[in-house]
Amino acid sequence: MRALPSLLAASLVCGLAACAPVNTNSTYSSHDIGRTANLSYGVIVSMRTVEIHGQPSGIGTMGGAAVGATTGSLLGRGDARAGIVGVIAGAIIGGMAGSAIEASANTGSAVEFIIREDNGQAISVVQTNEDAFRPGERVVLTRGARTRLQRAAPGV
Repeated sequence: MRALPSLLAASLVCGLAACAPVNTNSTYSSHDIGRTANLSYGVIVSMRTVEIHGQPSGIGTMGGAAVGATTGSLLGRGDARAGIVGVIAGAIIGGMAGSAIEASANTGSAVEFIIREDNGQAISVVQTNEDAFRPGERVVLTRGARTRLQRAAPGV
């Protein structure tokens, strides 16, 4: 029974990590299926690494507080006062831990691409670079729920 608090804490960490969004260039939402998107072509002029900081949803804080309160309640078994203190302390500590885990899951790095489109307009697109794009490459810009880059077929 003493292993239960550790098990709950480990579950919180793993559960929140599983909720972390995976936003890559090739990741689509189920809402994107069947939607049309506009295409244009251009050349990558330059690129730079940028830091991404997501907006907190509160899910990490709430989940951490719930697990922390549950864990804390187990620490004060048999003593009502200790149980209440355990719940409150567990909720606070769990909420702080859950918030930190969520913040860590929502940060990272991406690349800002500056692209000169065929119509002469210069635009900026921020996305991951798992395709290892380089300046000078010809790309297709897909504008749907968000703008994405992919390599243009040779001769296009």
